[in-house]
Amino acid sequence: MTDSGLDLDLDLTELTAVRLVEGYRKGEFSPVDATRAVLERAERIQPEVNAFVRLLADEALAQARESTERWRRGEPKGLVDGVPTTVKDIILLRGAPTLRGSKTISEKGRWDEDAPSVARLREHGAVFVGKTTTPEFGWKGVTDSPLSGPTRNPYDLTRTAGGSSGGAAAAVALGAGPLALGTDGGGSVRIPAAFCGIFGLKPTYGRVPLYPASAFGTLSHVGPMTRDAADAALLLDVIGAPDARDWSALAAAPGPFTAELPHGTRGLRVAYSPSLGGQVAVRPAVAAAVRRAVERLAELGAYVTEADPDFADPVDAFHTLWFAGAARVTQRLGPHQRKLLDPGLREICAAGARLSALDYLAAVDVRMELGRRMGRFHESYDLLVTPTLPLTAFEADAEVPKASGHRRWTGWTPFTYPFNMTQQPAATVPVGVDGEGLPVGLQIVAARHRDDLVLRAAHALYEAGAAGTPRPELRSAGS
Repeated sequence: MTDSGLDLDLDLTELTAVRLVEGYRKGEFSPVDATRAVLERAERIQPEVNAFVRLLADEALAQARESTERWRRGEPKGLVDGVPTTVKDIILLRGAPTLRGSKTISEKGRWDEDAPSVARLREHGAVFVGKTTTPEFGWKGVTDSPLSGPTRNPYDLTRTAGGSSGGAAAAVALGAGPLALGTDGGGSVRIPAAFCGIFGLKPTYGRVPLYPASAFGTLSHVGPMTRDAADAALLLDVIGAPDARDWSALAAAPGPFTAELPHGTRGLRVAYSPSLGGQVAVRPAVAAAVRRAVERLAELGAYVTEADPDFADPVDAFHTLWFAGAARVTQRLGPHQRKLLDPGLREICAAGARLSALDYLAAVDVRMELGRRMGRFHESYDLLVTPTLPLTAFEADAEVPKASGHRRWTGWTPFTYPFNMTQQPAATVPVGVDGEGLPVGLQIVAARHRDDLVLRAAHALYEAGAAGTPRPELRSAGS
């Protein structure tokens, strides 16, 4: 024990947000203790992993001291008062530049506004420790950019952390803050969470307000990236509140998501689709880990049926929507600025600029039909379970695995982007590792507005010991 009563054997970077809040309440340790530990961890991992574009040590410690005083008085500000939190560098954080992984954005500016999710976290007393890495404008499923270079996987530094919220996933996995805000336009929360062995949730579109509006339109969601489902439910209870700046934001949820967690999976109708009807070639180690977890759901009382949703791969329509959005993001850039862009981004922007309004509307038609099919599917099934990805993390600084034959990142993410098109809640749960020690993710999807069911099923897997991965070696080495 220290003079302040802190147990020296307790590694605060290992604790969930739920456990930190409990410890603050009991006086076991303070937000200053937790924030110092997280900042030290972040500084240690940064040279090897590159999870951050900016650490905010002075600001974070000032916020932590204020939180410590509130807890001392027994007057916490909110649900996550004093919890170290990171923000993807796509999302506005007052007082810190938001450069979006791009050399085309200047650090100069007022930077005086919080995004809705950040504003809610600030109202609840969160401690902001840094901005996390992203590919340029979040355009692809791995995290590297001309501005900050590649973000590496905590389980193997030669592999990618995934993307586009790769820095957020690596930070959570390595103990550099238990709560992280990510964005997901085609899998960008779920892909890196699966590669890094953490939990990630893409909520129903509109559940977490978004401002400024994404150029990728209603494909893009803000979501929690955490150690487990309980922390994600806690974070969603904070950030899932309406904001007048987002005209498409949903009304407040009928009750806290944390209150739904104990209801478990008994009686839920679960469709298990191992390969979307044979459309996806899944690596054997991934398929086996997912199947074991699905069997555990059945043991926990879910009615599991092997069944596939009725849709063909919507990748062409997704590309139309995605490439058009990318062209819109960069529309105002001059020739000199365009030369600074990631070459792959520049390529899809050119493709997007060639699309017509009729092309775009035809893709919207595909999207609406996909939504109709999934709506009907969920009349029969409460949940759809698939692998999150058909593979585990591949080499860093590459958009697609070597010799895969894929042209774009969507070639290896067929389980994720369809559910951005349908706006459904979808989460990834870590369900073990492959033969190389790399994490495997299981995806849980529910009908729109049923985020509670996704969180319940995921929490049940954690409670049963069927979710989680071994700690990354890098994490213990940095301890």
